Amino acid sequence: MTAKRIIIVALTCLMALIALAQSPSAMLDKCVTAINAGGGVTANYSLTSPQGESKGTIAMQGNKFRIVAPEAKCWYDGKTQWSWSPVTNEVNITSPTADELQMTNPVAAVQHFKQGFNMKRAKAKTASTYVIKLTPKQKKDAIKTLWLYFDEKTSLLRTARYEMSDKSVYFVKITNYRHKSLPSATFTFDKSMVPAGTQVVDLR
Repeated sequence: MTAKRIIIVALTCLMALIALAQSPSAMLDKCVTAINAGGGVTANYSLTSPQGESKGTIAMQGNKFRIVAPEAKCWYDGKTQWSWSPVTNEVNITSPTADELQMTNPVAAVQHFKQGFNMKRAKAKTASTYVIKLTPKQKKDAIKTLWLYFDEKTSLLRTARYEMSDKSVYFVKITNYRHKSLPSATFTFDKSMVPAGTQVVDLR
């Protein structure tokens, strides 16, 4: 093999490695790693939907999360979910599926996208943003197209845009990531965070 051919082969291998490192699947893995750095993470979020805008905080560690907002509170310990709504003033206990978790916490469910969706990198408006376009493998899925926008430097998810089969659009923005180790009690129901006398209904 000539020196020129060795250089060409080396450059080809290098480009293949770069493409692999920047593949959508690899970016999802990097996002999960970034989230779990330091044990856990807290952040602020805003959700824009046809019903209006909602703002709150989210805490994540591994596949566990807690969401706190004026119109809803949710705890998930990796198996069981507790959801409070001021409309019913009830706490419902469920065991959500991976599909159900997609809409509740796009970051915690990010690994599920690798199995249920076809993924490809999309063009970003800025060099600091990495965009993934996802389309469900099952046509009956409620999600028509999902767009995930990552910070290229930190690998953290910044925004998620859900385009639904019914043509409605949901937009999630996550800001102010703060890494910290979180106690396990963070992700289980805390009755002090809901009104006294709130009924707890087990739907499992």
